[in-house]
Amino acid sequence: MFSLALRCHARHASFKFKLPSPVARWAPNPNTRTFRSTALKRFPRGPAHDIAAAPEVELFRETLKKGRTELAFQEKVGTPRIRNQVLFVVFGSLLTFSYAASRTNIETEYWKKRLEAMSPSWQLQTITSLDLKRAQNAELIRELREWFAAVNRFTQEYVPSLIRPWISLGLVNVLQPYADASEGKRLCWKICLLNAGVYLAWKIKRLQPAMAVRFMHNPLSGLSYTLLTSMFSHKDFFHLLLNCLALESFGSAAYFYLMSEQNKMDPPMLELTGAPHFLAFFISAGLFSGLVSHVASVKILYPRLVKYLSLPTQLAAKPETWAAAVAASSAKPVAAAAVKQAPTILPSLGASGAVYAAVTLTALAFPNSEVALFIPPSYPVNIQYAVGGLVAFDMLGIMRGWRVFDHWAHLGGAAFGVIYYAYGPAFWAHMRRTFEIPPPPSSSPEIQ
Repeated sequence: MFSLALRCHARHASFKFKLPSPVARWAPNPNTRTFRSTALKRFPRGPAHDIAAAPEVELFRETLKKGRTELAFQEKVGTPRIRNQVLFVVFGSLLTFSYAASRTNIETEYWKKRLEAMSPSWQLQTITSLDLKRAQNAELIRELREWFAAVNRFTQEYVPSLIRPWISLGLVNVLQPYADASEGKRLCWKICLLNAGVYLAWKIKRLQPAMAVRFMHNPLSGLSYTLLTSMFSHKDFFHLLLNCLALESFGSAAYFYLMSEQNKMDPPMLELTGAPHFLAFFISAGLFSGLVSHVASVKILYPRLVKYLSLPTQLAAKPETWAAAVAASSAKPVAAAAVKQAPTILPSLGASGAVYAAVTLTALAFPNSEVALFIPPSYPVNIQYAVGGLVAFDMLGIMRGWRVFDHWAHLGGAAFGVIYYAYGPAFWAHMRRTFEIPPPPSSSPEIQ
């Protein structure tokens, strides 16, 4: 029994002695194939069985590359669409004119009934548009006087007596010109105040990122509503000042022309105010000029930019021959100069397009008028010559590639003014008749 135990112990010791070492245990065996597994590949592979290194596979890949059609750089980038912007401008302008015509009809009918209720004598005579306007101005002056009296009562109670005269004098200097001004000039002042409010918003650093997205129209952004918001946006003070001065001068003249054309309607229609009409004209002109600039940037400047950007890509390809390498090295300075001359697509903002429309409309309506600049002072010239010079300047800026002003928007506004001078009054008369308020049914019985 002792010999059996000794024999088992010896066998156990020999078994331990024959165990392989850790190095020998994990040494690769060239006669076997290992299995490797990763998160992406769960197939057996080894250096002797690498499929990618097979010459047949490489030949097959080269055949696929030769048969595959490579898209050009222009085709890969594509071209932005203009459908949404065109639809926004068309339907936005129609909606604006529809609202303006409906608002004009409602206010005219309201003041007509109010004038007839003031005195029975108005029911026996024909009411004209001038009568309605005089009644409206009288109501405005009465409201301004009541507001001035309310401010004086407030200052007498809460403001020291030393400051009261200065407050009253400041109110008189503001309210009196407002009451004496025409309705068109007052409307232009309101538009300028709106532009000034947007300008002040630009000066708040926290709002500047949002303003850059929502109050500047970038042709490559794909947004459409910025065509409207950018019309009232100005970042530079002198840009705002020049547009407001031009709007006050030529906007009031364009307003007077639009009002005078309504008196020539056949059959005649009463019109209390031309403010909705001019506002619709101003907004539509701004939308149209912005659309012209957008189309020019997308369809003219953008393809040129893509063409210039594709030049370095083509020259960066690996030359296959020595002659191709020499040609590529000699063409690099030319490509660098071409990239520097590539057109830039910048965002646009401002009311210059709408102001140009008012200027062109005024020049066509009053061809014998004269204009002059007071910054810097200049001699008066005929308005048509001045507008012709502005149009020629913008055309030269387009041909030369100047990017200080949006010349395409200026030309679009001028074109809108010409179109509206030819067809605008008839279109406005049609819109007013479309939204005309039907007369109330007669209460007297019919005589058969």
